Amino acid sequence: MKRILTALLVLCMARSLFACGGTANSGDYKIAMVTDYGDITDQSFNQTTWEAVVKFGQDNNVPTKYYKPVANDTASRVASVELAIADGYNVIVMPGYAFGGTIAEVSGKYPDVKFIALDVAAGDLLEAAVALKGGTYDYNPDNWNLNDYVHMDNVYCAIYQEELSGYMAGYAAVKMGYTKLGFLGGMAVPAVIRFGFGYVQGVDAAAKELGVNVEMKYGYGNQFYGDADITAVMDTWYAAGTEIVFACGGGIYTSAAEAAKKVNGKIIGVDTDQSGVIDGLYGKGMTVTSAMKGLYPTTVDTLTDIIVKGKWDEYKGKIETLGLVSGDDASLNYVQIPETTQFSDKFSKEDYAAMVKKMFDGTIKVSNDIANNPATTNVKVEWLGNIK
Repeated sequence: MKRILTALLVLCMARSLFACGGTANSGDYKIAMVTDYGDITDQSFNQTTWEAVVKFGQDNNVPTKYYKPVANDTASRVASVELAIADGYNVIVMPGYAFGGTIAEVSGKYPDVKFIALDVAAGDLLEAAVALKGGTYDYNPDNWNLNDYVHMDNVYCAIYQEELSGYMAGYAAVKMGYTKLGFLGGMAVPAVIRFGFGYVQGVDAAAKELGVNVEMKYGYGNQFYGDADITAVMDTWYAAGTEIVFACGGGIYTSAAEAAKKVNGKIIGVDTDQSGVIDGLYGKGMTVTSAMKGLYPTTVDTLTDIIVKGKWDEYKGKIETLGLVSGDDASLNYVQIPETTQFSDKFSKEDYAAMVKKMFDGTIKVSNDIANNPATTNVKVEWLGNIK
């Protein structure tokens, strides 16, 4: 009997996946994250995703490493992915729409590598893939069969309903008493537009409920970082009476925060709870709330299912839209505002919970249309386009 048990133990240890107990052998995997055009200290996509990768790796004894492309272009991102694969990494995590072209080029070349892309939609993949095959993309993914252009058998993409957390943030701000608002987006890419248009809808809904009129300046910096030129524009916004700006797009928040600091203005963060970094650098209490999407839980949950639970077959080939999964516990949702939100009698945690419940059950409807500016009744929006 002892020999039989020993033999079974050896057999279990030799297996690569689900060895005799339903647990994957994490030793079969090495996880690499490739940054898009920022660094792992960007307080946004790259940093949040990398921290999730590191946490998963530490908890499950899986090697992790990040690679930063030498330039902001597809060729450099492809080079980083291929370097990671050459180094033996077989799960590649890529945060951001900019990886559409990278996936189109590499997924078919490395069928044994698992590619996990966050915030990469069908349109991002098709725009690059159609061009690679000499075609002209019409920017309507419904007109194309993605699998004819991109090898998706080893790819999983997660995208988010940014319009929902944008709505939450805008609704909360007006309920808190702000009536002169701004939206500073990075580049006018679909995810940023969804955040912004959801924000406008939330602002308008709250203004209607309160019976107040609201003003908003709405523009894009045309880049994902702040600089002196954008800070100068933000100075004019705050000087003209803007009370709070939703800074939406990587490091572009620095320009809004630098301007806000001069006049005790307020900021709404994006993607993650940015109160820690913004308040720490620019002044306590500056960040009223943040329109968050669950990059961290998406990364950890996906890696857990794929590596620990062996559920890759349930993920591969899919582009999954993540949003609300609970009407009763807002913390479970992939889009939300954080616990650090400056709740008060005007907008309490209970008010937030009630709003989420209505969004979940469909009483509150938020449009995800990015082709047309949202119609408003109580908000006068100054549409500024690219301010730089």
